[in-house]
Amino acid sequence: MEKFYLTTAIDYVNGAPHIGHAYEKILTDIIARHYRQRCDDVYFLTGTDEHGIKIQKTAAAQGITPKELCDENAQKFKNAWNALDIDYNKFIRTTDDYHEKIVQKIFDKLLKQGDIYKHSYEGLYCSGCECFLNAKDLTEDGLCPDHLKKPEVVKEENYFFKLTKYKDAIIKHIKEHPGFIVPEFRANEVINQLEDIQDISVSRAKSNVQWGIDVLGDEEQSIYVWIDALSNYITALGYDNENPSEMMNKYWPADVQVIGKDILKFHSIYWPAFLMALDLPLPKHIFAHGWITIDESKMSKSLGNVISPTSVLESFNLEHPDAFRYYMATSAPCGRDGNYSDDDFKEKVNAHLANSMGNLLNRTLSMLVKYFDGEVKAEFKCENPLAKKALGTVQIVKNHFDNFEIAEAGQEIISLVDAANKYVQDNAPWTLAKEEKMTECGQVLVNVLDIMCIIASLIYPYCPNIASDMAKQLSFDLTTKLDELTADNIKVGKLISKEDIKPVFLRVDSELADKSAKK
Repeated sequence: MEKFYLTTAIDYVNGAPHIGHAYEKILTDIIARHYRQRCDDVYFLTGTDEHGIKIQKTAAAQGITPKELCDENAQKFKNAWNALDIDYNKFIRTTDDYHEKIVQKIFDKLLKQGDIYKHSYEGLYCSGCECFLNAKDLTEDGLCPDHLKKPEVVKEENYFFKLTKYKDAIIKHIKEHPGFIVPEFRANEVINQLEDIQDISVSRAKSNVQWGIDVLGDEEQSIYVWIDALSNYITALGYDNENPSEMMNKYWPADVQVIGKDILKFHSIYWPAFLMALDLPLPKHIFAHGWITIDESKMSKSLGNVISPTSVLESFNLEHPDAFRYYMATSAPCGRDGNYSDDDFKEKVNAHLANSMGNLLNRTLSMLVKYFDGEVKAEFKCENPLAKKALGTVQIVKNHFDNFEIAEAGQEIISLVDAANKYVQDNAPWTLAKEEKMTECGQVLVNVLDIMCIIASLIYPYCPNIASDMAKQLSFDLTTKLDELTADNIKVGKLISKEDIKPVFLRVDSELADKSAKK
């Protein structure tokens, strides 16, 4: 694998980030970190979508300029991703000067080659979706099904993109590339939407939407959201149809584009059509994740259940975001909806990260210190009965990631932890020590510690701080590529002293955790 390029959707900045935004960024960051364990060149793009009528109206209501609103809220997203250890390579803003100039050139190219044309239109416009809807798309009450608001009748002369021209080619691509849309069960949904697809408006009259990128040569029109927003995936790489950039040549097509299921239509129909019109290859995979509900209810400002991604860290006094990252990433099977609740969060992370994984490492190292003063002797190195399962788990985890099954991969890692815990219970090193079978006791402990190195490597994308603490206590090089992992990781000699053994994750409701946070 020479390179791996992945993107998230860019978040709309008419408000602050919430837990749904965080879910997508955490999933993508975990994918990026995993592939950095397999590939030397991973490029991870995220950013913010900053044009359109909602920004214009929100800024006016607050008595500030649209750019001031964008600057303020874009920083909130950056701060949130920093708090969640989202390790992206580039953060693009659609108000970035280079992006706006390239978007104008893309629009101009498509206009000149006949893929864009001017047309008078009257239709039902949903400002929440930022798109025109067909009457058949509405509820029985005539409301937008996503925003439950009545769309307004808009009559304008706009520029339209010939989406119908690319309909057959998109259907053909989806059918010939089963993994293009992930999960695959959403492919039929997209094909059904394509059956009666219409050409789409790609500009708005300045009389209605002032906050947008100007159409070159037409001062009365603003470039509409879809060409503007979707193009970020290539403008971030310096796309130029006249002078292809080195970055563009190196990273495009994207290996995976991670989005929410609510914008799948735009990424699996509009975006491929734009790319075909630009004579560019399509991304290898569009991964549409599900939604996160709060206590089994859809997030809603009116219900007051919109959760800030950093509020969970604050309410549980979490020193680092690993527990939240792990919980969110394992909250739903691939492409399905998940749920967040405080009680489930506490129960799951305590069970998996503190009781199973953290306690296994802590007690194994403690026994090594108690019985052998923290020293690994040569006779402790033997054939490891856990090796086959551990190395097999590495391959299973890789396969899950290749299908973007992040929760499923997490379950496999915890299954390996459970197997190591069972091995300790079955072989009872404390009993072996009592019976003075010291070589056998040391072998059991070192076998477990060798596997803990593999567990640290596998859990790293989910829990980078916990994994780093584990690796430090095990003297294990966490930069080891997954394909180079073995079951022989612990070196002969002094491994650790009593004072260096520390819990890698404290139970979120423990007295120690509270004291640690208050220091």
